[in-house]
Amino acid sequence: MAKTFSHFGADDDTRRSELIRTIEHAVEHLTSAELEALYYDMLTKDYIR
Repeated sequence: MAKTFSHFGADDDTRRSELIRTIEHAVEHLTSAELEALYYDMLTKDYIR
């Protein structure tokens, strides 16, 4: 089973990798419409340039 937000005190690289895996897993399950909405939202908030 994948590790979740359970590594309090872990180094930054480990925590960053864990967060990336969690986000990738969630994004894989989005529909095209949901991905487009997420992209638009991130674009308008200037997270994506």
